[in-house]
Amino acid sequence: MVGIVGYGAYVPSYRIKVEEIAKVWGDDPVALSRGLVVNEKSVPSADEDTATIAVTAARYALARAQIDPQKIGAIYVGSESHPYAVKPSATIVAEAINATPDLTAADLEFACKAGTTGIQMTMGLVDSDMIEYGLAIGADTSQGAPGDALEYTASAGGAAYIIGKDNTLADIEETYSFTTDTPDFYRREGQDYPSHGGRFTGEPAYFKHVLSAAKGLFEKTDSKPEDYDYACFHQPNGKFYLRAGKKLGFTSEQIKQGLLTPNIGNTYSGAVPLALSNILDVAEPGDKIFVVSYGSGAGSDGFTLTVNEEIKEKRDLAPKTQDIIDRKQYVDYAVYAKFKGKIKM
Repeated sequence: MVGIVGYGAYVPSYRIKVEEIAKVWGDDPVALSRGLVVNEKSVPSADEDTATIAVTAARYALARAQIDPQKIGAIYVGSESHPYAVKPSATIVAEAINATPDLTAADLEFACKAGTTGIQMTMGLVDSDMIEYGLAIGADTSQGAPGDALEYTASAGGAAYIIGKDNTLADIEETYSFTTDTPDFYRREGQDYPSHGGRFTGEPAYFKHVLSAAKGLFEKTDSKPEDYDYACFHQPNGKFYLRAGKKLGFTSEQIKQGLLTPNIGNTYSGAVPLALSNILDVAEPGDKIFVVSYGSGAGSDGFTLTVNEEIKEKRDLAPKTQDIIDRKQYVDYAVYAKFKGKIKM
């Protein structure tokens, strides 16, 4: 069965607190933190971007997979903040991990679910025996205009997954997607910051797609929330995540391990991959995991996984997600604005 052979995560070490951003714009930090369920977010330094995040996560995934990178036949990097408009991030990753030249590579975009789309694509290639291993990465250094609500959540981070058939640490048993044309969030070519539909991004966008994908996956697998040990969803903020879990019938115990937004913000394409990596860091053989991503525009990918014995041997071969998150250094708004290129010279 196709599954995860190795995984790796990376989150930049810099952080900015909600109150530091609120101080600049005259907002109420307590109300914002309570409403968004976000306390602080990650900030990429001046020398970090989607490509560097993807490379680091990929190297950690290789450390766990314990395979020859030359056996990787496909690399897909999903992001909405690729450093180049025309020049793939995937080839940078391929060269950095010594996987070139016998492979196919491409960058993917589907708002915040491009990483899970990459997992589905590599699953198909591996399952059809076109390739032995595939590497799928979700990573972002997301944008939020000065003073916009997104500035409190848009952050940076990502995770990488090596997909294969042999020595899997978790089998991907089923996948299901739900997709429509729902323009809740968008950014045109050349624009520095995205636009969004405010409250419209909730019910007709995020919740419709996450809940529909989850229900479709339940039906496809003839399962229910009680059948799973862990569940995680896309998390534009903590409030949406917790509400989605409750609506679907999951308990707080089932979903708490995947909730990272309160301490690192919304890592966009990296959000669900990071949530899953944090779950894999603690899951035991036999545990079942339920995963649903979301990308504006709009669509959701769902997966069901079962953890294998290999997790015990591979888990400690690379830094764990929470240990990476715990390495942090706070910056003020001025440094944050400099790192994020908000100051135009």
